[in-house]
Amino acid sequence: MQDHQETSIDYRLHARLGFRLSRLSRLVQTRLEQKLDSYGMTRLKWCVLSGVALEAVTTPSSLAAHIGLTRPSVSRLLMQMRKEGLIRQDLDEEDGRSRHITLTELGQERLRQCRPIVDENEQYFMKKLATDKAAAFSEGLDTLLSGENMRLDRL
Repeated sequence: MQDHQETSIDYRLHARLGFRLSRLSRLVQTRLEQKLDSYGMTRLKWCVLSGVALEAVTTPSSLAAHIGLTRPSVSRLLMQMRKEGLIRQDLDEEDGRSRHITLTELGQERLRQCRPIVDENEQYFMKKLATDKAAAFSEGLDTLLSGENMRLDRL
């Protein structure tokens, strides 16, 4: 059996990148989800609404790539959002096979209602950093995410 001291040298859980990023991510997500819940929204539904309306990402495949989820996960999410009346999926007029996603009136209303919540949540955390540190943090995240294109079943 190894000595406890030997195995714990240079290891502190709270100093580890994975632990710290996971904890920060969960804090940001949980705070946002609690506020979106009063509108029947989740952060993933927000990702779809904002992707479609604000970033012109309008096909299921492009949404999967945009959000970083697998295509089956996005399909389930889109089906749920259709049932809730947030989005419509129509066949592409030119292709006839691919689907084009648009927001319904309810989806547009949720987008308007939730945008201030999403913006406030971002500002809540980012205002803790000076402007130069916020820019460096964002750049650091971009660097760490560079080349990491794995799509996930859930975020």
